[in-house]
Amino acid sequence: MTVKATVYVSSTCPYCTMMTNYLDEIHVPYETINVTIDPAAGQRLVEMTGQMGVPQTQLNGKWILGYDPASVHAALDA
Repeated sequence: MTVKATVYVSSTCPYCTMMTNYLDEIHVPYETINVTIDPAAGQRLVEMTGQMGVPQTQLNGKWILGYDPASVHAALDA
């Protein structure tokens, strides 16, 4: 199975950068969706998760809120 993440970020979020850097470090490919540039994507994100903060990462069907390496590994091991 190929693992790929989707990371919702904003333009000024340091935790978003930490999350994408971490995924790079552990070689997990990802797509980045910037909610600052695409507010409609941000609205869809809130509708899907009920959360307004970023980063939010969808990985293996699980949602990870914030920069949370332990949750990344839990999703990868699932």
